[in-house]
Amino acid sequence: MVDILIKPIVTEKSTKVSEKLNRYGFVVDKNANKLQIKSAVEKMYGVTVKDVNTLVQAGKAKQRSTKTAVLKGQKSSYKKAFVTLNAGDSIDFYSSI
Repeated sequence: MVDILIKPIVTEKSTKVSEKLNRYGFVVDKNANKLQIKSAVEKMYGVTVKDVNTLVQAGKAKQRSTKTAVLKGQKSSYKKAFVTLNAGDSIDFYSSI
């Protein structure tokens, strides 16, 4: 299950959404489907998942200037999953710090 969930998304926006809608975000493996994500979150955090929404974030072209040239590159794409939990359940990402 660890290979499906790569890391949680902890930003100001995701924190507000989790407080308001009980929805949490994760960066997940590109090949994982919604059922695998649901079971991984339920086993890892001991909660009941109500709904799973996924999206693939496309990679962006990046460039930076140096003294000799302009270096161009590409950030890799990744998959995000937003998991809605049943009422009464919550996940504390800061407990393991």
